[in-house]
Parts: sequence; C-alpha cells; structure tokens
Amino acid sequence: MMAHEIERKFLVKGDFKQEVRQKFDITQGYLSSVPERTVRVRIKGDKGFLTIKGKGNETGATRFEWEIEIPVEQAKELLNLCEPHLIQKTRYLLNSGSHLFEVDEFYGENKGLVIAEIELLSEDEDFEKPAWLGEEVTGVARYYNAMLSKHPWLHWR
Repeated sequence: MMAHEIERKFLVKGDFKQEVRQKFDITQGYLSSVPERTVRVRIKGDKGFLTIKGKGNETGATRFEWEIEIPVEQAKELLNLCEPHLIQKTRYLLNSGSHLFEVDEFYGENKGLVIAEIELLSEDEDFEKPAWLGEEVTGVARYYNAMLSKHPWLHWR
C-alpha cells in the first residue's frame, strides 16, 4: 500500500537508553539511492523488508513510502546486489507522551552518530520533546540513511 510518511529527525544529545522498551539490530542497503527514489533492503531482527521511498516535499518531512515484508533469506541475497557500504545500526523504541521515537545508533563508518525519528499525523503536530532530543535535522539530506551509506558520518570532518 502506498502511503505518505510524515517523519521528523533529530540528533540525540543525551542518554536515552534507560527509557528503551525494545531494540533491534538492523542491516540495510540500497538497490537505488537517487534523490527521486530510494529502494532499500533491510534485515531487522529476523525479518526482511523491501522499501521504496519517494522524494521528500519542501520541508523534507513528508514523502511517499511503500514497504513489504520479504523472507529474510531473500533480503540477505538482495543485500549482495546493493550499492557499496551497508548501514548497520541498532534501533531503540522509546515512548514519549503519546508518541513513539525510533532512535538509531549507527556502527561502522557512521559510529558515534545517533539519530531519533518520530512519525507524525501532520508536519505541525505537537509532541513531547524528551530531554535527550537535540538539534532537528529533518530535511537535511546528509542525515538520510541512503546518503550516510555514500558519505559516512566519520568522513564529514
């Protein structure tokens, strides 16, 4: 099913781990990472996914997203076809008020980068901001996972 995803991204500036209610290890790669569309293969825990995302709107917060679960064996095979530099991270799920934050702690060439995402019903929806939430980076392309696979965080300096 094609749907709009409304998501805001933030850097994480403090300790969030005492609030974690669930976590998953994720490996993902990109079959296509052009700005107009990304095609992502992901293994999250013991499940595989294929995701297609469209280009973001002016703010970068809203874009089309289509995702389907695939057998993990197929996801592993597709990762071999992906562009170089897979993304490896741990995703932590945390509640803040009535919202769910997904916090990604990156490894490899993106080690040290921690980004929080929140999905919203509208771009201007209010939400409770936890103390560990830092600078907003919504719409900043270099923080997109597809860009981090091409230009890793450790090479920015």
